[in-house]
Amino acid sequence: MKEFPGAGGLILNEPLLWEQGRRGRSGYSLPRPDVARAEPPAELAGEGPDFPDLSEAEVVRHYIRLSQWNFSVDAGFYPLGSCTMKYNPKTNERQASRPGFAGAHPLLPAALCQGALELMAALECLLAEITGMDAVTLQPAAGAQGELAGMLIFHAYHRQQGRPRSKIIVPDTAHGTNPASAALCGYTAVPVASNERGVISPEAVASVMDAETAGIMVTNPNTLGLFEENIRAVAEIVHGRGGLVYGDGANMNAVLGQVHMGEIGVDVLHLNLHKTFSTPHGGGGPGAGPVCVRRRLEPFLPVPRVRYADGVYTFSDDYPLSIGKLQAFWGNMGNLVRAYSYILSLGAANLKRASQLAVLAANYIKERLKGVYHLPYDRPCMHECVFSDKLQQAHRVSTLDIAKRLMDYGYHPPTIYFPLVVPGAIMIEPTETESKETIDRFIEAMQAIAAEAEQSPDTLHQAPTRCRRRRLDETAAARKPRLTG
Repeated sequence: MKEFPGAGGLILNEPLLWEQGRRGRSGYSLPRPDVARAEPPAELAGEGPDFPDLSEAEVVRHYIRLSQWNFSVDAGFYPLGSCTMKYNPKTNERQASRPGFAGAHPLLPAALCQGALELMAALECLLAEITGMDAVTLQPAAGAQGELAGMLIFHAYHRQQGRPRSKIIVPDTAHGTNPASAALCGYTAVPVASNERGVISPEAVASVMDAETAGIMVTNPNTLGLFEENIRAVAEIVHGRGGLVYGDGANMNAVLGQVHMGEIGVDVLHLNLHKTFSTPHGGGGPGAGPVCVRRRLEPFLPVPRVRYADGVYTFSDDYPLSIGKLQAFWGNMGNLVRAYSYILSLGAANLKRASQLAVLAANYIKERLKGVYHLPYDRPCMHECVFSDKLQQAHRVSTLDIAKRLMDYGYHPPTIYFPLVVPGAIMIEPTETESKETIDRFIEAMQAIAAEAEQSPDTLHQAPTRCRRRRLDETAAARKPRLTG
């Protein structure tokens, strides 16, 4: 076998801190107190948190060992389709940790945080220019909350027009959160199937677009990694019947500098800063999902909004048609700083270049693995490509087996069984930050696994064999879930 990142090296066990600690150990020392000691009330004597007594070395080694159990984008290739797990430049971390940003209290008056407000105003302008939209809010805490904001804007717009509507069109190639976001706003999702090319057709949209439909949610590029080539015709149909077009911009990282969403008919667009502008991803947050709108929808953006007048930046709530607040304050500032740093570091030409490289890498993988794995849509893709396990099923090998075996080779598995329109889907997104050598090694690993599927399928059924934990018994986990610690 070729040399791959996966190895059977030292994997350290780690007991609980309470099992390691011994009474009297300490990793710190406090200054001598300058006030008299106060004893707790008698009824609380002996009470208090059960903290283990540990030395500094024990604490450091504990967390280092735990970190070595995890796989991260700083440790290796993370080809997770639809999630865009790209490397996060460390200069962004340095800018976000500057005291003026990291140490600013969210309740500071505007006069004492002019730099932060200026950065926010500048980032709004940059995102508007990049997307071809007119106004931006940075407030949503993640892409899903950005979707919710978009649907709230739809609802507010139609209500202000005096004709509230009850339905939203959602293609089968949309992100899974789209129908959920619509339902949270009281809309009924109307599904539309993609055509044989993997995109939505104007005829399908026209057949369901009526006076009760508030609009359509289009993920573009969609979850098959394909550009919705009929988007202008679709937008004309929706607009012609009084609806709005929502663009799920989670995959905007594929089209920077190539597509202005405002010009192709999108009215509301959310962005995932972790996917397109390289802020940290995953772990439940904090994220950032700015929403961009066309001019006529600007009055509905959430408050407060940053305003600039007479040389001073301020917050303003004076927007009577606003959908209101989405967060206690005004957004996850650390991620906004990181995204701003990323945009300024690359500049317009290199942002476009990043998208070109992301598309090139995905198409390279598609062409190299075509024939080794089934390719349901054999056409140029955007930032990600989707295969299936159809060729391996003849050897009783499934997508799950392939993903588990890839862990033995030292790679995080790609997204599997999504999108649902492809049975046994294997969704791969290399991003623009990986070198050709890294991508070639990953391709060779996938080819080797396909060969194993033919020659020794039991090897895949037992995978992973080199990881700290072997494959879980998913049947037992489903039938006898352990819901406590």
